Amino acid sequence: MRVLLVEDDQTLGEAVRDHVASTYHAVDWMQTIDDATASVRVVEYGLILLDLRLPDGSGINFLRTLRSRGNATPVIILTAHDQISDRIEGLNAGADDYLVKPFNLDELTARILAVTRRHSGNSSSEIIVGTLRINIASRSIFSGKHEIILSGREWAVLDKLLARAGAVVSKSQIEEALYAFGWEVESNTVEVYISRLRKKLGREHVTTIRGVGYKIEGRS
Repeated sequence: MRVLLVEDDQTLGEAVRDHVASTYHAVDWMQTIDDATASVRVVEYGLILLDLRLPDGSGINFLRTLRSRGNATPVIILTAHDQISDRIEGLNAGADDYLVKPFNLDELTARILAVTRRHSGNSSSEIIVGTLRINIASRSIFSGKHEIILSGREWAVLDKLLARAGAVVSKSQIEEALYAFGWEVESNTVEVYISRLRKKLGREHVTTIRGVGYKIEGRS
């Protein structure tokens, strides 16, 4: 999943970016409302982590604008404001969750998982795809008793497919999930990682729709 982090505090921003990236998510870190606004116009994010007080404006106003434009990307507010009124304002503006600074990074991970599960309509951390048992929380995959190990970038591609299980995901959408890892995506990168997933998960689980994209079968 590709995550947008909007946070102007250098120390906290680095800590959150590195922690979220360590859980196999790609992270774009922006420190102003202007940069965050530009980012959401061109990138389809799976989640936004949003500070409220930023150098050029209010995170609440950014969120309200986002929702008014029909953008339903899940948003977790990260803020030092712990007043009930502030929480209510954030939730009423369209936030999906609210985490008060300072917070434990492992709790942040748990909140991210909970919000993304709710957004996808799946209340469980475990997803069944064919013969595979995929646990998003523990980042584990089992086929019977055999555990399948994926790299961080392979997880990024799988996350993108799982987010739209049963539907076609275009090559460009998968590329977006990889860009924030800080390396150039070459013309055949997606094909390489789809091939690796097929070898590890089984060819029957990932389908190529020629000229359109890729699809993983519906989950339960």
